Amino acid sequence: MQDILAIWQESATTSAGFFWMALWAFMLGYLISSLIQVLVTKERMQKTMGKDGPRSVALGTFFGFLSSSCSFSALSTTRALFSKGAGLAPSLAFMLASTNLVIELGMVIAIFLGWQFVVGEYVGGILLILVTWLLIRITRPRRLEALARKNVDDSHDHVGNAESVSWQEKLKSRQYWQKIGMTYVMEWQMVWKDVLIGFTVAGIISAAVPESFFQALFLGSGGDNAANPGFWLTLQQAVVAPLAAFFTFIGSMGNIPLAAVLFGQGVTFAGVMAFIFSDLVVLPVLRINAAYYGWKMALYILGIMLIGIITVALVMHYGLAALGMLPDLESARAPGEREFFQVNYQLGLNIVFLMATAVLVWLYRQARHNDHGHHHHDHGGPSLTDRVLRILSVIAALWLAGGAALAVFY
Repeated sequence: MQDILAIWQESATTSAGFFWMALWAFMLGYLISSLIQVLVTKERMQKTMGKDGPRSVALGTFFGFLSSSCSFSALSTTRALFSKGAGLAPSLAFMLASTNLVIELGMVIAIFLGWQFVVGEYVGGILLILVTWLLIRITRPRRLEALARKNVDDSHDHVGNAESVSWQEKLKSRQYWQKIGMTYVMEWQMVWKDVLIGFTVAGIISAAVPESFFQALFLGSGGDNAANPGFWLTLQQAVVAPLAAFFTFIGSMGNIPLAAVLFGQGVTFAGVMAFIFSDLVVLPVLRINAAYYGWKMALYILGIMLIGIITVALVMHYGLAALGMLPDLESARAPGEREFFQVNYQLGLNIVFLMATAVLVWLYRQARHNDHGHHHHDHGGPSLTDRVLRILSVIAALWLAGGAALAVFY
């Protein structure tokens, strides 16, 4: 019994510590994201993005980078762009960029995993877009695309008339600052369940799951040459990682601490990168895509994403190996061995951004007051996923509260 209580306490402490380490990066990332979303409008992107071709894909990538967001809001923006006539390749480039080439994601990866993984995330993200584009060019899914366009119900996203207000004027206007506050709070409303569940699961896995489990799942992990165990074992890990991610259910921000746990257990760079890239091949995303475009298109997108993810994870792995830059597994500290709560730069940044968040929440409340609650945000997800996430987040909150109580009284 004591063992179980000790594991419970350790897992809750690890989850809270992970979140504390990443908190400032979340807040800064969502602040930047909110500024860009209010200052750069969807209509402007729409006009500038074309049907197909290198320029369109490059613009889709650039706009995706600008409107970085969680997987679910990326899906609904992608649908809006596709329904307004953007081609399949630029639309998917937008979707991949807005979940992989993400400022806040890079920061969180740097905190948990180190610079090689940040390079893997950004360079790999661009490669993933190029591979996806190439696969679309090879497979030419014309009929599928026509079918998907029929399925996309245009009525959801009425893009209004383009605004003529410049971003400089917006920054001087109190009304637009209230919009920035609204967007910031909505970003958090969209991801808090993913984040809460993701960090809780990472803590539990780190404290309770034995190494032998990871070694059975990821062949070659934790062995003598775990960092580079030969091509077939590396390939096996890159294939297993998206499957593991598929069943974790968690969006990109929640799966970084899990990726840190995998790396700590000796999973290769290719395996960890494939896991991080898999936030768009999880079950809820597949269901949302099916609701938007029909099952055929959803499975087609899933297929090309999986091929892209595995290919790019291997290319990045062997690229770094050739340069002698693969991350050293010795450097991967087990989560339980970290000192989480210290007086350091993280504490300072957390305080600064918590104060900024308080101001943005105040602006949001003012906007709500003026709006009398007219403004509802469409998560873009089917309600079943939301319900499951809600139940899981309540369980996660109770688990963490219990662990915190044990840490205080036990």
